Amino acid sequence: MNARNLLIPLLCLGAVAFACGPRSHSEASLVTADLASPAPHATKKQKKQETVTKVTSKFVVHVEPHALHFALDLTNASKKDVELDFPDGQAYEFTVLDSAGREVYRWGDGRMFTQSVQNKMLDGGDTMHIAERAAAPLPQGSYVAVATLRSSNFPVQERVAFELR
Repeated sequence: MNARNLLIPLLCLGAVAFACGPRSHSEASLVTADLASPAPHATKKQKKQETVTKVTSKFVVHVEPHALHFALDLTNASKKDVELDFPDGQAYEFTVLDSAGREVYRWGDGRMFTQSVQNKMLDGGDTMHIAERAAAPLPQGSYVAVATLRSSNFPVQERVAFELR
């Protein structure tokens, strides 16, 4: 009875030792090569996707006496649908930099966004229009507005210079 109770733990220990044991050089290189290089069909698909799908952007800033209007247009220039992936609920950001490059305004400051991943579809040939108004009391001077699409697979950043007089 004592031998039977000892046999099962010894078999388990032997299986673990065999699984963790050393491998020959040829076996180890095959496993490493499989992990290091993606499958050939995945590489071709990625290259095809990069060449076929193209998202273009246009950013415009309209200056009014007491407000700024930001407009970002994203166009799917391909015939295929594009799925934009976002790491959280904030899909875009607008910032304003002064002439020294310091940030003086950020649209997302003080706003709350969900922490869940989001996806948005952009059909082939369609345009997504993003517009926001900012009541930013800035002194006279030269500024640069930066529009950022926070997509993980199609990131976009556009800059437009403007002046307040």
